[in-house]
Amino acid sequence: MSNTLPSLWKQLAPGQKISVTPTRDGVPLSATFLRGTRPGKRVLLTAGIHGCEYCSIQAAIELAAQWRPEEICGSLAIVPIANPSGFAERLPAVVAEDGKNLNRVFPGKADGSPAERLAHILTELQDMADFYIDMHGGDLHESMHPFVYIPGVAAEAVTEAARAAARTLDVEERVLSSATTGAYNAAALRGVPSLLIERGGNGRWSREEVEAYKRDIRSLLRHLGLLEAGDATPPADRQREIRDPVYLEAEQHGCWYPTVTAGAHVRAGDLLGELRDAFGSPLRPYHAERNGRVLYFTVSLAVKAGTPLVAYG
Repeated sequence: MSNTLPSLWKQLAPGQKISVTPTRDGVPLSATFLRGTRPGKRVLLTAGIHGCEYCSIQAAIELAAQWRPEEICGSLAIVPIANPSGFAERLPAVVAEDGKNLNRVFPGKADGSPAERLAHILTELQDMADFYIDMHGGDLHESMHPFVYIPGVAAEAVTEAARAAARTLDVEERVLSSATTGAYNAAALRGVPSLLIERGGNGRWSREEVEAYKRDIRSLLRHLGLLEAGDATPPADRQREIRDPVYLEAEQHGCWYPTVTAGAHVRAGDLLGELRDAFGSPLRPYHAERNGRVLYFTVSLAVKAGTPLVAYG
């Protein structure tokens, strides 16, 4: 039996569960695979593409440990720490070996840099899946209001499958993404229905947030048929779909003083925060361009030019 992650998933026997950390092309990547005794979809779940998004990582670790094959219809792959070096080195966003943002190099390259090789392995797993769930959250420097991204540039059937799945989540906002980068968007462009969940942040995780994340994943898997469904009636769409979020970025290096909190409602003209120099002198204020709700904002004092400050919609 081959010990690469895609081959291990493919060769998994009914009723089998394995947790492994094979090394491929110098990249050790841990995963848990479960295959039920009943037929069903094949679903991939990843966390830790950004290694400091701890709430999603802890939720994935616990779910992988708790589930048994007899609970599953179909097959499930869980990669709880998709960026092992970023996690180990406590680096926001990037892979330690090459400094690249893993979420910006999909579909990756088999002979590329460490981040590109990781993306290539994950892409192979995505292409085996009927649905892909990417678990994210606020990084070390971010505070996050829970919401979900769905792909907006994929085939209509792919987007609608992601939208139907997103409705099962206990979040109030759903963002229709226009991006073509990122793990879930790359998968969706190749025809795999995918979504990205955001929950947690500030370089911490809490029991309350992890349990909320786990409830969302269970709801998703019931919707996809991997877990036994209680009420099979499709949920009403109570989410607000945001199609044009605003992403504010710093125009220069400086010290950042936000005046908003995650989940806060803002009105056009409201002050969102101010950038100051090393002497405390104002560089420029940032105001809301229109009404919306804060999805996430940077909490760190230090910011660089071109990095995010506030997202709202």
